[in-house]
Amino acid sequence: MAMDLGVFSISLNVKDLAASRDFYASLGFEPVGGKLEENWLIVRNGHAVIGLFQGMFQKNMLTFHPQDARAIQKALKAAGVSLIHEADEDGEGPAHLVLEDPDGNPILLDQF
Repeated sequence: MAMDLGVFSISLNVKDLAASRDFYASLGFEPVGGKLEENWLIVRNGHAVIGLFQGMFQKNMLTFHPQDARAIQKALKAAGVSLIHEADEDGEGPAHLVLEDPDGNPILLDQF
């Protein structure tokens, strides 16, 4: 089953957002979104994108930004994949769903 998951990033649960921002800046990452005062930043180096989040979730997670999260959700459910959080299948616009891989790593599919 081929599906377009969209742009990939990793979302990191960080202890000190400013320290993480400075560390990734030393690796050439530049802020492209987020707000330090709201405890989150998105940084990019070429095609590599990292979300830095302080106090927003407990684990690091894989994040994808598909064009149609609801269609992917339907395909995953049809394949018997368990979802932790489901999008409203009858809704329109932004949507997200969450699942876990076999090792418990969360995967967020977040449609803007």
